Amino acid sequence: MSRREPTIYDLARLTKTSPSSVSAILNGTWKSRRVGEETANRVLELAKELKYTPNRQASGLRRKRSGLIGMIIPMHDNRFFSAMSQTFERLARDRHLYPIVVSTLRDPKLEAETARTLISYQVEFLLVTGATAPDAVSRICTHHGIAHLNVDLPGKLAPSVISDNRWGARELTTRLIARSSAPRSSQRNRFCFVGGIPGDYNTVGRIEGFSEAVVEAFGGMDHVDVDACGYDADQAEAAIRAIYKRLGGLPRGLFVNSTIALEGVVRFLKTLSLDEVRQCAIGSYDWDPFATCLSFPLLMVRQDILGLLGKAFEIIDSGKFDSSEIIQVRPELVEA
Repeated sequence: MSRREPTIYDLARLTKTSPSSVSAILNGTWKSRRVGEETANRVLELAKELKYTPNRQASGLRRKRSGLIGMIIPMHDNRFFSAMSQTFERLARDRHLYPIVVSTLRDPKLEAETARTLISYQVEFLLVTGATAPDAVSRICTHHGIAHLNVDLPGKLAPSVISDNRWGARELTTRLIARSSAPRSSQRNRFCFVGGIPGDYNTVGRIEGFSEAVVEAFGGMDHVDVDACGYDADQAEAAIRAIYKRLGGLPRGLFVNSTIALEGVVRFLKTLSLDEVRQCAIGSYDWDPFATCLSFPLLMVRQDILGLLGKAFEIIDSGKFDSSEIIQVRPELVEA
């Protein structure tokens, strides 16, 4: 038969004090309750000895505070979102909040279902990160009175903290143009954009920044190809293969929208000679340290994860969730 978990009533009985005093000792408010230090130490030692674990859900119902903070992300197996969740957990714990991170696989139904589940566990705050349908999640949170905000992808019903995608893409493309040289074939004198989802806020901003830089350098869109083929590596591989076949070689410059798409592009580049690959100026929007192992130069945009979540927690600390403003944080360029 399994051993029953100890409760605050057990601790109170064994230390000959009241349950309310035990509760105050365990949550750190015993000094304001005028509980003696000797009593507090005795309770804490016994709690440690008995391996007492508080029932946070029951505690949250009693105090109308759970200390829980949730974050939904599209996926775990992505360096950007993995780093995002780790930074989120650290910043949450700095504020004595208990973080919960759940992947929703870019599925709007799963986003809504996850939000409802987290709310049922009495989360105090919810960060909606990279959501496909952030406003649908906002409506659920608002209905239940849960403070929330968007990160990475904006919504219209809550504050949003995002990367300055347009600026980052423009800077990356400008650098690609500067380091590129016109190929002998006029057909290959093009700058190609591969990856992302058509209509996706981040992709739209990056295409705009990419296009602006090319127009500024060449006076028009004649040198631009855009294939927002999705974020899947296989799709990106098929897209660059088709570009290569259509142009009779690699373009003058290649903008790859995400490291996931870059994986597929690199698969194709491995089938070519290194000399041919090095004739194409290549950049990726998003950063991965393993890119330093590639045998050709690569420019990358590294998003400021600490800056993004720092701004998000400033909103949480202020308690001002009424505004639907969009706060943009500039990324940085990194050469691999």
